[in-house]
Amino acid sequence: MAQDLEIRPEQIQSTVEAFWSKRQEQTVRLADGGAAGGAARANTHLRPFEQLVARLFIDAGLPSSSIKLGKPTLPGYFRVAKQWDLVVAYQGHLVAAIEFKSQVGSVGRNYNNRFEEALGSAADVWAAQQEFAAFGDMPPWLAYVFVLQESEETEHSLRPAQALFPTDPTFDGLSYNLCYQTMIKRFLNHQIYNAGWFLTTKRSPDTSITYLEPLPTASSATFAAAVAGRVNLIRAAIQAAGDRTT
Repeated sequence: MAQDLEIRPEQIQSTVEAFWSKRQEQTVRLADGGAAGGAARANTHLRPFEQLVARLFIDAGLPSSSIKLGKPTLPGYFRVAKQWDLVVAYQGHLVAAIEFKSQVGSVGRNYNNRFEEALGSAADVWAAQQEFAAFGDMPPWLAYVFVLQESEETEHSLRPAQALFPTDPTFDGLSYNLCYQTMIKRFLNHQIYNAGWFLTTKRSPDTSITYLEPLPTASSATFAAAVAGRVNLIRAAIQAAGDRTT
């Protein structure tokens, strides 16, 4: 059984450093130096996080063949299919589908886009399960990993909404950083995503790189515990199915 899984601080630090290194490499390689959309367009800067999370499932006892990287595709309901960043599939079960996103700069312009992407991806998978049992008897398990550059901009208050009706007062005066945290907390509370991991990171002028995990319910520790629980559940279900056929 999967137990005592952990992501050690030194693993996180090296992964965060690799994230920044990848972004820098991508910026240099882009013809425009990243001017039109930044290094995120090259789309490999989150690969170190994908590999770290994939390792968790292997450490939990699943074979490496169960790990699907390189934009694996899952069925949807409101659209035919959607590419995910990491899928874990084992003996006919969808063990996990995980999205990895980051925000470095341009927070005010992209905050709503990040929210809509995350909500839409999850809603489509849950609808596919509810409407035509796309993933069989075992419900999907979705997770969301988000890396936010901590900066002056992320600590500014969200721009007031020009809404026709009253908005949720929870957001009044919140920084973008806290808005992202609220988004992920609510995703977890409403089981839109079953697990989350939220990090902020800062790269100082002297090139030192640091990270924080400000959200206890979406930390590396809680994320690893959730992975262990999911793998245990899947393996118990497989065992029970085998027992019925013998």
